[in-house]
This record gives sequence, C-alpha cells and structure tokens, in this order.
Amino acid sequence: MSSKIEKVHPTVYIVFVSLLLDLLAFTMILPLLPSLLEHYRVNDDIGLYGWLSNKIYYFQQYVGAPEKFNSILFGGFLGSMFSFLQFIAAPIVGGISDVIGRKKVMIICLIGIALSYVLWALSSNLVIFIFARFLGGISKGNVSLSMAIIADVSSMKTRGKGMALVGIAFSLGFIIGPLIGAIFAVWAKQKSGQWFIVPALFALLLSVADLIFFSIFFKETLPKEKCAKSFKTTFQNVKVLINIKDLFQFTAVTGITKENLKNLRKLGIVYFVYLFIYSGLEFTLTFLTHHVFNYTSMQQGWMFFVIGLTMALMQGGYVRRIPQNKIKSTAVLGLWLIVPSFVCVAVAREAFMLYLGLFLFAISTAMVVPCIMTMASEYGSEQQKGTVMGIFRSLGALARALGPIFASIAFWSIGSTITYLSGAILLLWPVITLRRR
Repeated sequence: MSSKIEKVHPTVYIVFVSLLLDLLAFTMILPLLPSLLEHYRVNDDIGLYGWLSNKIYYFQQYVGAPEKFNSILFGGFLGSMFSFLQFIAAPIVGGISDVIGRKKVMIICLIGIALSYVLWALSSNLVIFIFARFLGGISKGNVSLSMAIIADVSSMKTRGKGMALVGIAFSLGFIIGPLIGAIFAVWAKQKSGQWFIVPALFALLLSVADLIFFSIFFKETLPKEKCAKSFKTTFQNVKVLINIKDLFQFTAVTGITKENLKNLRKLGIVYFVYLFIYSGLEFTLTFLTHHVFNYTSMQQGWMFFVIGLTMALMQGGYVRRIPQNKIKSTAVLGLWLIVPSFVCVAVAREAFMLYLGLFLFAISTAMVVPCIMTMASEYGSEQQKGTVMGIFRSLGALARALGPIFASIAFWSIGSTITYLSGAILLLWPVITLRRR
C-alpha cells in the first residue's frame, strides 16, 4: 500500500483554512450577544425588542426561570432561529452544488455571509440585526458544502482524516473566536453609541479574507461530467429537502440499494437524537454553572475554552488517524462515553465532578461527529454527495434548533439532575442502534 494513497488531498487543507476563517468570524459574536441585546434594549426605537422581550418573559414565567436569565433565553431564541435557517438552507445548497459544482455555490454562500456582517455593522436597530442573522443563517450552507468537497476528493481511507480536520476547524474556531469576541466585549463596556461597528467590521474582514482565499486557491472538485444533469430534479426535491418526514426518510437520495438507504436512515436518526440531546446540555450548561456553581462569565469562558481545547487535541492527535475499519467502533465508543458524562454533570455539586463530566463530554463530541459524518459520506453517488451531506447538516441544524428549547423547559420544570439523567438514559438508544447497524 503506497503512502500516496494514504495522503490527504491538498484541497482538504484549503477547506480547513476556509472553515477556520469562517468560524472565527461566526463565533466571535457569541460573547457579544449580552452587550448587543442590552444595546438594543436601550436604543431600539421601533419596538421590536419590547415585543420579543414580552414573548420571552411569558416563556420565562411558564418554565419558572429566574428573570436574570432572560438575556440567555433571548440569545437562545436567536440561536434557534439561526439553526432553523441552516436546516432549511443546507440540503438545498448541497443539491444545487451537485448540479453546477461546488465552487460557484460556495462563493455565493461566502458572499452572503460577508453581506450579513455588513448588515450587522449597519444595524442601528434590532430589525436590521435580526435580518443580518437571517442572511447569515441561510448562507451557512458552506459547512455542508465543505463536507461534500472532502467527500469528493477523499478515498475511503482518507475520508475520516478529512472529516476530523473539519472537527479541528470547529474546535479551534470555538476556542479562538469567543476569545476575540470577549476582548471586544470588554472594550465595548468603555464605549457608547454604535460600538458594535468595530467587531462587525473585524468579522467582515475575516469573511472577505475567506472569500478571496477560497476563490484563488480552490479548484473545482466536481467536474461537469460528474455533475447531476439538470436543476429539474433538484428543484422538484426542494419540498422533499425541507419536509421533516421526507428529510428523515432521505427521499431525495436516489440510486442506492434498499439496504444502504435503510442504513442511511438509521444513521441519520442516530445523528439527530445525539445532537438534539447534546445541544440541550450544551445550552443549559450556562444555567447550571450560574445556578449551582455561581460561575462568572469569565469562568464560563474558561470552561468552554477547556472543552474546545480538549476537542481540538483529541481530533488532531487521535481522531484524524483512525483507520477506515475503526470509524464505526470509534463512533460507538464516543456515544457510550457521553452517557456517563451526562450522569456526572447531573450529580455534580463540586468542580471535580462537573469537569469530569465535561471532559468526557468533549472527548465524546470529538469522536462522534467526525466519525458519523465520515460514515454518511460513504453513501450516494458522486452526483449526490452534496445532497447527502446537506441532509445530515440539516438534521444537525434541526436538532440544534429544537434541543435547547426542550432542554430549557425540562431544566426549569423538573430540575437539572432529572433533566441530565433523563438525557443519559435517552442516549442509550442511539448507541445501541448504531452498534446493531
């Protein structure tokens, strides 16, 4: 077996850099959300903030959350909206790229993302800011396109390494981006007026650098002779791609055996259930550390930094070296590990138990997501890789849109301990299902 066959395609590294630039810009806004919401609370002159605050207030009263967490719930609403838009956009963008190629569609996505930061810089009121997030959400098909590109250029043996690099880009993005945002957040406290213009322009700079870099260095990975033949099928599948029932049935994926389609459906629902429960813990962790451990925002920032660093080291040092025949068993092991992680967080009343649970949580995430995406990339013809990866990206986005809502209701209605222990029990289903697959 030659070393040439084992080598990762250079295009994968171009995708890695592009994703990293995109995620640095995307994640730097996260620590700024409380300051941004406070700015619009004071300065929004068209009444949208007040109207939305009333809706959040009713939800807060319904679930029994303390009023001091309203800003987190508000941020969660914006996050769920963003994820829901990704759910709609990802499979459509992937399907279109199967027809006209990856590069053209990716450039359109990157232009849309850059324009969303322009709108953020101009967002003198909450309407413009939400529209900026809306445009950013529907342009986020670049992530599923990145995975389709890796599937295009990777062999069965190198595909796992490529997906692990995507995971590393996410981990690094979620380590460095929020730190940049935190610096801007500290700076913002000393400013008045439209202070958000500076961080918005910095995000715009990163997105323009991403657009220029990708346009220059990326070479099309889906040549015309391998493209799907027409838009007709793609646009006929638009309803299928955003209909939840059809999405879970993978109706848009054609030309594969019944057995493969059955396996793909099982893999899709395993991925959805895992991310649905995972994203619920991830979101309510802010409530837990405030409510039980009295953590400050800075302590929370360091906590997420440690989680992200653990994931990056795990993916860079271990996951990307996993051989093809170990991908499934690694995903199963990762799913097993998240069960005790939920139990540890559920019973944690001191820092050691909390960090033990979060350590297992980070290791599990580093293993499960890249491995499942690698398994998914094995299905479908060359003309349908974009569709398959787009559907998986949509399932993940839908899980991230719904998981925080259900977890918030459970957290404040039945308490953190029962919520996380219930999550641990429910997570036994995906691991048993994937193991039997």
